[in-house]
Amino acid sequence: MKYSQIIIEKKEFELLRNLISTESYYKDKTYKSSLHKLKKELEDVKILPDNKMPGDVIRINSNVTIETPWNVQRTYQIVVPEQSDIRNNKISVLAPMGLALFGYAQGDEVEWEFPMGIKTIKILEVEQSNTTFKLEAL
Repeated sequence: MKYSQIIIEKKEFELLRNLISTESYYKDKTYKSSLHKLKKELEDVKILPDNKMPGDVIRINSNVTIETPWNVQRTYQIVVPEQSDIRNNKISVLAPMGLALFGYAQGDEVEWEFPMGIKTIKILEVEQSNTTFKLEAL
């Protein structure tokens, strides 16, 4: 791990904490497992203000190029749930893949449980979108 711990912007951290509080309402095993793992990871994250966030850390609206265990490279944008659109390569921060990547940095390798089991994803590139995340919009 590039920065030795997950780094999350303060407003995004608050959003994730609020979403985790709804964990008991979900029945999907993979989704619940992802939220549970995220909850544990949030116990040891570094929280920074927006102006101190490293440019290569994945956050809401980041464009992320990954390599899957099957040597397939894809670029996705991590978005808030209501903007999710897999046909346009926009993945919700709450989807298993979004949760797996959030807070990690370019060059990191992430292990996460997906519907097909635990897999390792390589983060090849992270670009920040010019779109600013607004907590009030949620």
